[in-house]
Amino acid sequence: MVRKLEHFPNLVAMFFSRARAGGDRPFLWHKRDGGWAATSWADAARQVASLAAALRALGLERGDRVMLVSENRPEWCLSDLAIMAAGCVTVPTYVTNTERDHGHIIGDSGARAVIVSTDRLARTLMPAVLRADRARIVIGIDDMRAGRAAASSGIAFYDWRALIAAHRHDPVADPAEAERLADFARGDLACIVYTSGTGGSPRGVRQHHGAILHNVAGTSAVIAEDFGWSDAIGAEVFLSFLPLSHAYEHTAGQYLPIGLGGQIYYAEGLEKLATNIAEVRPTIMVVVPRLCEVLRTRIAKGIEKQGGVAARLLAQAVAIEARRADGRTRLADRPVALAVELLLRPRVRKRFGGRLKAMVSGGAPLNPGVGDFFTAIGLSVLQGYGQTESAPVISCNRPRAGVRMDGVGWPLNDTEVRIAEDGEILVRGELVMHGYWRNDEESARVLQGGWLHTGDIGEFDAGGRIRITDRSKDLIVNDKGENVAPQKVEGMLTLQPEIAQAMIAGDRRPYMVAAIVPDAEWLAGRAANAPEVRGGLSAAVDRVNRDLSAAEKVRRFILADEPFGIENGQMTPSLKIRRHVLREVYGERLDGLYRG
Repeated sequence: MVRKLEHFPNLVAMFFSRARAGGDRPFLWHKRDGGWAATSWADAARQVASLAAALRALGLERGDRVMLVSENRPEWCLSDLAIMAAGCVTVPTYVTNTERDHGHIIGDSGARAVIVSTDRLARTLMPAVLRADRARIVIGIDDMRAGRAAASSGIAFYDWRALIAAHRHDPVADPAEAERLADFARGDLACIVYTSGTGGSPRGVRQHHGAILHNVAGTSAVIAEDFGWSDAIGAEVFLSFLPLSHAYEHTAGQYLPIGLGGQIYYAEGLEKLATNIAEVRPTIMVVVPRLCEVLRTRIAKGIEKQGGVAARLLAQAVAIEARRADGRTRLADRPVALAVELLLRPRVRKRFGGRLKAMVSGGAPLNPGVGDFFTAIGLSVLQGYGQTESAPVISCNRPRAGVRMDGVGWPLNDTEVRIAEDGEILVRGELVMHGYWRNDEESARVLQGGWLHTGDIGEFDAGGRIRITDRSKDLIVNDKGENVAPQKVEGMLTLQPEIAQAMIAGDRRPYMVAAIVPDAEWLAGRAANAPEVRGGLSAAVDRVNRDLSAAEKVRRFILADEPFGIENGQMTPSLKIRRHVLREVYGERLDGLYRG
């Protein structure tokens, strides 16, 4: 039976409602001693209520900010809900943050307390805490030496599990009482999500309860209407692996599953993702384009290595999908398409657990070729669109209307979208943030007359879908005044088997140049400076240039010194390249490509 999400007053009420229905059924899963261990809905509710009571007992008051520094794990979800149940505001932060990043967020948010998961993370965090004006409470999830050492420096240090145990029998630790005390409204502040900063210092986005609930209701409607959403608790299974400190995973990977009464499995890491997918057999995966690109490369190489029928079917499946996307379907494709459906797609679906309904891609533009590849092999990729400032989902493609990769779908229910005279996409509705934390000037610039000015340039197609044509702040303007959207060109480059990553440049220059990271498997056994490597990469760039306009063509390139990664600060935790960092590293060498 298809059902509609109820209208909840806040996120905490939604959780406790689902927990009552879920009872002893599994809710949160993590790996322990080589096997998957579950936390039930009822136990989760008891822990959330107990931790909320503990936070109040520590003196935290309504509206106080609590910073949360943890990798994805059950305790992340439980802590987030408990912070909100106590009337406080969650400030999620990335585990890859530097001491300086932590210091900025603690200081800017004015956090009074910090919850941190491990000793390793505490070693980077604690120096920032010690310099902070207000943060004098640190709660450690795991045992940690760094935290205990800080206790003698004016910091009150507590053990996460001990706090829950000590307050489990408090009258306010009963889930029903905790739900009653959570009397805040949809317009009240739920969390401050700091943007990952692709071009500078992060800003704190004020997300209220109603913004996230609006997103959950809208995305639930897509699932209910296009796939069917039953009343059974636990029917939907999510595998969480994108950082929960990112607005996309926070909403779509945590609160959407809660709203659906689903189960959440926490992946062991990207390196074990393929194994975890096979074990968990998710029904919905929340992904980013970079992950889609990596999965596409691995699947394609795996099938091509098999050779024979499988490799030929893959090539034919991709060709048929390309013709379908261009509206050039032909009768002769039907028997081949049937062979693909019977012989190739079952193998691929099995690798993804056999019950995957869709991969929902967001966080950055998805290259249409990548989306078409997954459609060709029988996996549905739904490209969505949004921003942290919109909690974050604005629109999503709908499979019942036919999968299309040239747009980002229709606005969610109760979401107004219009195109300004200059082409900028404007958004209005409950999903829009109430502003940036302690940044009135920037808030006034982005929020005008109730409309969120996204900075994206777009249009509606004939069917009412949103198409993103440019990202205004990322546009490269060459010396002739022509605009180039770098993500489009970079996406096409990374589709080539020789190229793993790329960044293009050319602002106020006569042509585009690039920094390229060769594909490691393609490069294996060859020196990076070998003539055949340079020749192979040049051939790959030439293939891409054939499909680009004169302004977009990449004329020259350099080899990057190392892969773009989170650890070296060249990618955000949501796997988008940090252009300002890469320009600092490679700017002089890229400029040199215009000389001689």
